[in-house]
Amino acid sequence: MNKHLFPVRVRWLGWAWLCVVAAWLPLGAHAQGPAPSPDASAPGAVRSADFIVAVVNSEPITNQEVQSLALRLARQAQAQGRTLDAPEAKRLALAELINEKAQIQQARDTGIVIDEEAVNQAEAGVASNNQLTREALRQRLQQDGVSVSSFRAQLRNQLLLNRVREREVEARIRISEAEISAFLQAQIKAQAASAQADLNLAMILIAVPENSTAEQIKPLEDLAREVARRASSGEDFAALARLFSQAVDRGANGGVMGLRPADRYPELFVQVAAGLPVGGVSEVFRSGAGFHVLKLLERQQAPTSLLVAQTRARHILLRPSPQLGQAQALAQLAALRQDIVAGKVDFADAAKRLSQDGSAAQGGDLGWASPGMFVPEFEAAMNRLRPGQVAEPLVSRFGVHLIEVTDRRNAPMSDAEQRELARKVLRERKLDEAYLAWAEEVRGRAYVELREPAQ
Repeated sequence: MNKHLFPVRVRWLGWAWLCVVAAWLPLGAHAQGPAPSPDASAPGAVRSADFIVAVVNSEPITNQEVQSLALRLARQAQAQGRTLDAPEAKRLALAELINEKAQIQQARDTGIVIDEEAVNQAEAGVASNNQLTREALRQRLQQDGVSVSSFRAQLRNQLLLNRVREREVEARIRISEAEISAFLQAQIKAQAASAQADLNLAMILIAVPENSTAEQIKPLEDLAREVARRASSGEDFAALARLFSQAVDRGANGGVMGLRPADRYPELFVQVAAGLPVGGVSEVFRSGAGFHVLKLLERQQAPTSLLVAQTRARHILLRPSPQLGQAQALAQLAALRQDIVAGKVDFADAAKRLSQDGSAAQGGDLGWASPGMFVPEFEAAMNRLRPGQVAEPLVSRFGVHLIEVTDRRNAPMSDAEQRELARKVLRERKLDEAYLAWAEEVRGRAYVELREPAQ
């Protein structure tokens, strides 16, 4: 039977990691080679004379800030196959910076504080996503002309934005039980409409020999039409099949072919049966074998069950400590990965020996997991793997991981799971709208003074 996945792959993974990763663009630019600046001038254009172009409440926005963000927006557009000209890039950059300044000020006014450990985790996450150690990341920053202090300040601001957005935007989203029920009913209805039913058909075949002439075919067609008329008039179909059918069994079982999934019948039969009520008799139709008459004895709609894509994975976790720095943990797991991929080391054995997670005794096995069970950075890396693949070492807030996906399946969900995942989908749908409304309110309360345009 044909079942469809419940759409629970929620793209909203939380503000923090989406924004922090998006904030780090110098690495992307470095990796892809130089991209044209928004004004098509040399890279030195970003280092043009600095001056204040706007003031948000009491905080300035400088020309270099606008130029730098405009350059990143142009690179993003280029990577997506779009063109963003210089004036539009600068306009978008200035608007984004005004919004960010206003939102950061609100975060500070409400007492949100980002400690050093949170910034350290964010920096480690950026390094991991670029498959670098923190030391290598800092070297790359220097190559790109970005100081570590300014980069960490940028991360701190992004985390401030994340926290205030999470608090302010999430509070605006309300999802009622009635909305959840309506959403689930729509999902079940859509599945039922697309799922193929099991069919029980009876058939009478009036065979047409190969190479028959039109004169030979005509009486066979007339006979088939007469049989169809009698069957439609209420005569016993099984008796007619035993009397007239030239199928392989000669109608011995009354022409009954048995209850089976629709895809186990010829497509032509399924198409004809689709227009019949239970107990209905078809018009005569022809196939390569001859003329057919069908009766629909039974139609059983396949039961719909909402499914969720689950992943089974295992991992090895090393927690950085004074004795084992993060760079050493990354290097150790990178070397271990090479041995596992080469078949020299068994993943489960290595997990039992090395992993500092509670799953170590089970060879690192984490069991079957539905979406949302792991932290976003872990889940994102896991979702990119095929069964049997081992990811590059990954840094999360818990430490450094080596992940292998062992299997995937579509599993039925309990009523509670269905409602929880429906809530997540509905929440995702409302997040963008809620954020835009909140951002407009914050922007509207801010005092903004525009000065000289960016150059």
